[in-house]
Amino acid sequence: MEILFIALAVIFTLAGFIGCIVPALPGPPLNFLALVFLNLAREPDPYSIRFLIIMGVIAVGITIVDNVVPAWGAKRYGATKLSVWLALAGTLVGVIFFGPLGIILGAFLGALLGELISGKEIRDALKAGWGVFIGVFTGIILKVIVSGVITFYFIKELI
Repeated sequence: MEILFIALAVIFTLAGFIGCIVPALPGPPLNFLALVFLNLAREPDPYSIRFLIIMGVIAVGITIVDNVVPAWGAKRYGATKLSVWLALAGTLVGVIFFGPLGIILGAFLGALLGELISGKEIRDALKAGWGVFIGVFTGIILKVIVSGVITFYFIKELI
């Protein structure tokens, strides 16, 4: 059973990092599940209940923040909801075809396209696109940081 739980924990760790970029996967909560599975696999428990609660709250909290930050960036710069959705889609398409640079490029171009489709002038579309990009990029960075911290504690106990 220990090997199964550790294998699941490794899978959740990898999926968590993918989830930091792919909007459909909740990155930090998946990384948190890796801690839970490792805790179930090892005797004595490597993590205290208090530690797991704190990490769980942080993982869920950052996931909520990640959903708010792009909307904040969009609102701050006058973007439409379509721009936010196209920025997220652009992030996914960008990372698939262009790697890490695609995250930045895809988010910006998706937001810009959304604004142009909504009928905004190029200057306003660029401004709103920038706001959505800042929001999406900030959310990604925050998720990567939290997932990195959780993964640090995972690897520290795994080794």
